[in-house]
Amino acid sequence: MSNAAQTLECTVQDGIASLWLARPDQRNALDESLMAELTSAVRDLGDRPDVRVIVLGGRGKAFCAGADLNWMTRAAGYTREQNVEDVARLSTLLQTIDHVGKPTIARVHGACYAGATGLVAACDLAIAADDARFCFSEVRLGLVPATISPYVQRAMGYRASLQHMLTADVFDAATALRTGLVNEIAPVDQLDSRINTLAHALRSAGPRALAETKRLLRHIHGHPIDTRIIRDTIECIADARVSAEGVEGIRALLASEKPRWSGE
Repeated sequence: MSNAAQTLECTVQDGIASLWLARPDQRNALDESLMAELTSAVRDLGDRPDVRVIVLGGRGKAFCAGADLNWMTRAAGYTREQNVEDVARLSTLLQTIDHVGKPTIARVHGACYAGATGLVAACDLAIAADDARFCFSEVRLGLVPATISPYVQRAMGYRASLQHMLTADVFDAATALRTGLVNEIAPVDQLDSRINTLAHALRSAGPRALAETKRLLRHIHGHPIDTRIIRDTIECIADARVSAEGVEGIRALLASEKPRWSGE
């Protein structure tokens, strides 16, 4: 997957898709074009049976510095209706990442500011290099981190989200780990190795089971453990047991073999 502007790069190897924001001279800042390309790429990868895991990273010295200044300049003259349409691009991107039926891993290094934190929070897992720095900078500009807020609050919780969004402070990878924005920290020279290990671990699982686990956790998140949720979880595992993938997984376990998932 490539494009004339070279703002996004994609490679697929051994079932692992690596998506790279490729605007290093602009610290991979987001604009209309990059968001549209990234949304399309994630959708396409989600539909490919040969892709089992999606890793999102940034070329150069930063993961993503947030909004592109040229994009912000163009948006400064928009009407409210035009702003609604414009902001919907980021909303669609985040929702696409959140709902894609493949595990997603954010590979974070260097600057991760504003909308970029939403990309991280929308991914299933996030591994940060020890040089990563995060900031919800919107309020400094008189803006609100609205579009990213559902994903960030889900990851970080209410109190931590409120603190860092109100203060717009720059915080380090250790703070991101403590508050739940990222899952792990790795030395910058070991980041790719750790992500490769994690991606291959995910790749070994049943693709349908991974997709259903993502769907189930989204479904039950924030809901009380009531009769409906209990029934939904019972039906989920019952469906999994009788699925072709579930039958193959149990067969392989009893035979002391590696399962052969569909498409392999």
